[in-house]
Amino acid sequence: MTDPPPSSAFRTANIDPAVTERLTAVLDVQAANPGVRRLRAWAHERLGAHPGERALDIGSGTGSETQVLAAAVAPEGHAVGVEPNPGLRAVAERRAAEAGSPARFLEGDALALPLPDADADVVWCERVLQHVTDPTRAVAEMARVLRPGGRVALLDTDWATFLLHPATAEVHPALAAIAWGTAATPHAGRSLAGWLAGAGLTVDHTGADVLLADPYAVPRPLLRAICTTAIERGLLTEERRDRLYDDLDAAAERGAFHLSVTMFTAVAHRPR
Repeated sequence: MTDPPPSSAFRTANIDPAVTERLTAVLDVQAANPGVRRLRAWAHERLGAHPGERALDIGSGTGSETQVLAAAVAPEGHAVGVEPNPGLRAVAERRAAEAGSPARFLEGDALALPLPDADADVVWCERVLQHVTDPTRAVAEMARVLRPGGRVALLDTDWATFLLHPATAEVHPALAAIAWGTAATPHAGRSLAGWLAGAGLTVDHTGADVLLADPYAVPRPLLRAICTTAIERGLLTEERRDRLYDDLDAAAERGAFHLSVTMFTAVAHRPR
């Protein structure tokens, strides 16, 4: 039997273990972003995980939100993070152990969740659907494992909102194209409510926040990753990249730097 086509950029077949440290650093920078923190808090409040429930975190990454869910459902409930990347699972397991969290982590893919029907009370899925080639199927999987009355929170980026300033008229389109092209489904953010409704779930809340980069941390990991890809594809030279970094550093010094993207969220429930 041949291996099925990979559904996500985070699958084992697509991730060299050597990049786990870099990927973890990017996720940590994103997690520290004030916009991400605000939107996560907003979504957690409306998801309303409570003691005794069974929580599922799809695409759990470093496991930070799995730990949040585990604390919310303790002491009798449990929280499981599903993550296809073995390097990130190892990071999540280590961090959970260090924090004394009961969060557990399993290998799995968003398109074929390793859970039976109606097994979860709450589902969290953050910045995963942008990497999935068939997001409608992934959301249908979430609906399948959700019990009647259960809730789901989706959070995802819409890469059409990528903005970088200052950047020349020549450089910005190239970087925006790379940012757009890093995702299998770059318009995921705007599509969350529609995917939930299409899976037979009732959308209760929608929200968004602009993720502004720290002007004093230029170039940050996301920008470095975008520029590296642009160079590899012949869209940017190393010399032009260095000039861009210099321009952005100078802009940060005078308070004129801007790097942002918008992340959206939708919270829904499965009708009883």
